[in-house]
Amino acid sequence: QVQLVESGGGLVQAGGSLRLSCAVSGSIFSINVMRWYRQAPGNQRELVATITSGGSTNYADSVKGRFTISRDNAKNTGYLQMNSLKPEDTAVYYCKAVVRYDGSDWSHWGQGTQVTVSS
Repeated sequence: QVQLVESGGGLVQAGGSLRLSCAVSGSIFSINVMRWYRQAPGNQRELVATITSGGSTNYADSVKGRFTISRDNAKNTGYLQMNSLKPEDTAVYYCKAVVRYDGSDWSHWGQGTQVTVSS
């Protein structure tokens, strides 16, 4: 069974940094695109960052220059390095990956990890 497990969230002061991880487990062939989303209370889930299998990246305007998405294909793990954090970055962060196995591509979500930035 394929699972995505996020880790690395927590409480940090404004200006601080956190690194989120998203580990993909299970019998898979490959991981295609990986994305990080976030959802603050009362808000819709929003796309934060994307990384393709080839390493191309894209970011929401609100995090450009502060967040960096990366991946380690050998470890089936994606990362989101978050620097210069602001209180408005407070949210539950979710990873989503398109994973190839059983001859098809399947989309999976992680369970989410809470990030809280205090002012």
